Amino acid sequence: MCGIVGAVSPRNIVPVLVQGLQRLEYRGYDSCGVAVHQGGQLRRSRSTARVAELQTQIDADGVASGTGIAHTRWATHGAPAVHNAHPHFSNGRIALVHNGIIENHDELRDELKAKGYLFESQTDTEVIAHLVHQLYDGDLFDAVQQATQRLKGAYAIAVFCRDEPQRVVGARVGSPLVLGVGAGADGEARYLASDAMALAGVTDRIVYLEEGDVVDLQLGKHWIVARGADGQHRNVQREVRTVQAHSGAAELGPYRHYMQKEIFEQPRAIADTLEGVEGITPELFGDGAYRIFKEVDRVLILACGTSYYSGSTAKYWLESIARIPTSVEIASEYRYRDSVPDPRTLVVTISQSGETADTLAALKHARSLGMPHTLTICNVATSAMVRECALAYITRAGVEVGVASTKAFTTQLAALFLLTLSLAQVRGHLSEADEAAHLKAMRHLPVALQAVLALEPQVVAWAEAFARKENALFLGRGLHYPIALEGALKLKEISYIHAEAYPAGELKHGPLALVTAEMPVVTIAPNDALLEKLKSNLQEVRARGGELFVFADADTRITAGEGLHVIRMPEHYGALSPILHVVPLQLLAYHTACARGTDVDKPRNLAKSVTVE
Repeated sequence: MCGIVGAVSPRNIVPVLVQGLQRLEYRGYDSCGVAVHQGGQLRRSRSTARVAELQTQIDADGVASGTGIAHTRWATHGAPAVHNAHPHFSNGRIALVHNGIIENHDELRDELKAKGYLFESQTDTEVIAHLVHQLYDGDLFDAVQQATQRLKGAYAIAVFCRDEPQRVVGARVGSPLVLGVGAGADGEARYLASDAMALAGVTDRIVYLEEGDVVDLQLGKHWIVARGADGQHRNVQREVRTVQAHSGAAELGPYRHYMQKEIFEQPRAIADTLEGVEGITPELFGDGAYRIFKEVDRVLILACGTSYYSGSTAKYWLESIARIPTSVEIASEYRYRDSVPDPRTLVVTISQSGETADTLAALKHARSLGMPHTLTICNVATSAMVRECALAYITRAGVEVGVASTKAFTTQLAALFLLTLSLAQVRGHLSEADEAAHLKAMRHLPVALQAVLALEPQVVAWAEAFARKENALFLGRGLHYPIALEGALKLKEISYIHAEAYPAGELKHGPLALVTAEMPVVTIAPNDALLEKLKSNLQEVRARGGELFVFADADTRITAGEGLHVIRMPEHYGALSPILHVVPLQLLAYHTACARGTDVDKPRNLAKSVTVE
């Protein structure tokens, strides 16, 4: 969460800082700000409005400089208010922005107060600014190195000093930060950012800073030191990579919101993710995959949020097709409980950004328990998750701007199905005929998804009814239960309707008490082995006066009637049915949110990349 941009340049860098913030705004939009070194002083503009409004304030304030830092915030410590917005100053000398959470901020705050420092905010970030100021003795790079040795928690920071123009220092532990090296006419410029995407069109020469790195940016040069096991910093060289970062500011075209655009991009995203897959082979996941797959006899999936639901769906596939025991853990819980490690486990992490703090921490915990076989399903090839794992499958969803994940989810499912087939093949559970049938079905997915998207007008009609409700239930059975969970998550994320999901068989064990005419019940009804059981569950709802909204396969013989609304899916899709059934749930959430007038792409209290624990 939160976004950082910083730069040292011979020209006015403020437009680049603002452009970078606009591209990182999905990381947090509670407040934003820019600080520069101008006229021998620190100057800043801060706002609790969006970045577009901040630009108006910058213009009015006349903020311009070749040295500056900028930030867009997702609030942790302190409410979204101007006095809590970054950048933070210390005694008019130090300016600093920060992503992450400092766990020992109370202890440091008390220590600094005792030394006479006054605090204007409730943030843990202001503690770092004052700490750097207190340690400053003429060399900012040295002061930041000393300060980081006192910090506990996760952070990425960018800081500059009034007394050292044309110098910015950055540091990271547990939160992403990249260095951009200027090219061509801007060869002297150096940049910092939370994500290379913020620098798209500015530079494609990127250095991915590693855990514990501190970087010194000056005109035409930079230095990096890394913290060793003894806590001391030593000079290091990091590779400068050419990265074709894509801007998140794609044109909306005919769509009202990025979420709607991304829902309709799913056929292309699935096709791109499966491009080049001619047959099933472990090498789809990297060199050495065959050896690792032969050595494992169980799977552990670690993920959060939407990615957790894709992993929960994959559990059904992995156990039924690959015949391999699979457990799925919420990453934020996994490393805080006692578990039973097995070195023959394939640890699979799932993350859209590849920077999800809880999932990265869970991965490291799993490795520390003696489970070295790691694989990630990720949408960002250059992310920390990909660098940390032995194997990877890169989905090709493209940039996802909307906070509520759509195309990232379905491409994760496609990648996880490929993983299922690869493990099944290595374990001797995939015949040539089955492989051919599964590949044919996967190649047909883009066409099948187009047919599902054509149901949008029918979903819009349902959304008008949902917009007047404050609660909803979602039901699914088998591998469609995680899809019901994902549908409920989408609705609550962007429409703010309280929604819960249950396995349909659990309805009579408690949730049925909630069913009234004011509680719409959304049901996923594929034509599978559990269909008749599901029909009985539907009758339980109707008998209590509940109103049912059913997404049913064409051949389920579920007929619309009083209190029973049916949208027919174009075709039954067997094991891959979850990829199709989730799309109308996305559309239902989207159009319900539109009808309620919420901020679809930037829902309240949420951010896209969860880079704090």
